[in-house]
Amino acid sequence: MNTKEKVALITKTLSNKQADDIEVIEISDLTILTDYFVIASASNTTHVRALSDEVEYIAKQEGVYPNRVEGYQGANWIVLDYGDVIVHLFYQQTREFYNLDKLWSDGTKVDIQTLLDGPKA
Repeated sequence: MNTKEKVALITKTLSNKQADDIEVIEISDLTILTDYFVIASASNTTHVRALSDEVEYIAKQEGVYPNRVEGYQGANWIVLDYGDVIVHLFYQQTREFYNLDKLWSDGTKVDIQTLLDGPKA
């Protein structure tokens, strides 16, 4: 699975699981850390954990495993590191506090609707 397919799979999974305010930012020109950040939030920590569980489950079905998962116990900010894609799942107030969207605003925002719609035949 290539990077763009992985980003699309994660974005669709988050959308299907009712994640709030999904953002995809391409940052490959800004850092060597990763190519994409996928950022989403939820209004409670139970939903944050459910989003994390679902992304891991669906990705594993496609043979994609995270290199590392951080923050699961507290569930205020869970990070799923897939190497070329890093997923940040936030409790809404935590997202507002850290404001990664603004911190990485030099990156290129991806229109998530194109990811949700998939490729046109």
